[in-house]
Amino acid sequence: MPVILAIESSCDETSAAVCADGVILSNVIANQTIHEAYGGVVPELASRVHQQNIVPAVQQALSIAKVNKNDVDAVAFTRGPGLLGSLLVGVSFAKAFALAKNIPLIEINHMQAHVLAHFIGDNKPSFPFLCLTVSGGHTQIVLVKDYFDMEVIGQTLDDAAGEAMDKTSKILGLPYPGGPLIDKYARLGNPDAYKFPEPQIPGLDFSFSGLKTAILYFIRDNVAKNPDFVQQNLNNICASVEKRIATILLNKISKATHQLGIKDIALAGGVSANTGLRQGLQEMCNVNGWNCFIPKLEYCTDNAAMIAIAGYYKFLKGEFTGQEVTPLARMPF
Repeated sequence: MPVILAIESSCDETSAAVCADGVILSNVIANQTIHEAYGGVVPELASRVHQQNIVPAVQQALSIAKVNKNDVDAVAFTRGPGLLGSLLVGVSFAKAFALAKNIPLIEINHMQAHVLAHFIGDNKPSFPFLCLTVSGGHTQIVLVKDYFDMEVIGQTLDDAAGEAMDKTSKILGLPYPGGPLIDKYARLGNPDAYKFPEPQIPGLDFSFSGLKTAILYFIRDNVAKNPDFVQQNLNNICASVEKRIATILLNKISKATHQLGIKDIALAGGVSANTGLRQGLQEMCNVNGWNCFIPKLEYCTDNAAMIAIAGYYKFLKGEFTGQEVTPLARMPF
C-alpha cells in the first residue's frame, strides 16, 4: 500500500496531499491573497509566499491524513508547466524531503494531473475517453488512451478560455480573481441578453483573442453612450459572456465526440469549476446519451490531490526521477 506525499506549486496555490493505495487522505490548499492588489498573479511574490506556505501545508496534510513522515514511500511533485519561481519552491522541497528520507521522486505533468483527477473516487471514465481541459493558461481537447498515454487533438491557437474570462473581469472592473465573480453574477443574468461572436476555427482548435476584442469594444462603445452601462447590466453581461465561452468549448468537444465515436466525456482544469460550463456539458451529454465526468470542485482548481493520484499510478509503474531534476516552465504534454 504505497503512501504518496504530493506537492503542487505551479502558480499561486501551495498545495500538499497524501494518498494511500490510490485513496486521497488529505488535500490542503493555501491560497495567496497578496495578488488581489495587483489584479493578477505576480510571479516573484508568488514564489516568496510559496516558501512561507509549503512547510505548514505539508505538515497539515500529513496530520489530517494521520501519516507519519517516516511512512511516506515516495514524493510526487509538479515539474511543470507553470511559473518557474513557483515550481522551483515545490521541486526543491520535494527533492529535499526525498533525499532526507531516501525515498523516490515522481515528477508529474500538471496538465496530465488535471486529467487524472477523474480517477479520484469511484466514478471513473473508461479508456479511451475525451477530456476538455480548460484553465487560465490552457484550453485543450485530450484523447486519453491510458493513464499516461494522452494526445492533444485540439487546443487554443492564441489565448485560453480562462484568460478570456479573466480579461473580461478586468474590463468590467471586477477585483481579482474575476472568474468566480463572473460565474456568480452570471447566475443572476440573462445569457441571451447580448450576442458575442463565435470564432470560425476549422478542426478542433480554439481561438479566444477575437472574442476578447469583441467584448472590449462592446463595453467601450456602450459605456461611451451610458457611463453606468456596466453597473446597470453587469449580471446580463457576465451571463452572455459566460454562455459564449461555454458554447465555443462545448461545440468543439461535441465535434470531437462525433468524429471519434467516444462516449465518455470528461471536464478538467480550473475553468471546469464554472457553473455554466458544468451544467452545459451535463445537459449536452444527457441529450446525446454520453457519459459525463466532472470532478468535485476541490479537484478542479490547482490542487495536490491530482498530483498524488498521478503519482500513485506512476509509482505502480516504477517511473521515478533522479535528484538532478529541474522545473520546466513549459513542459511537453
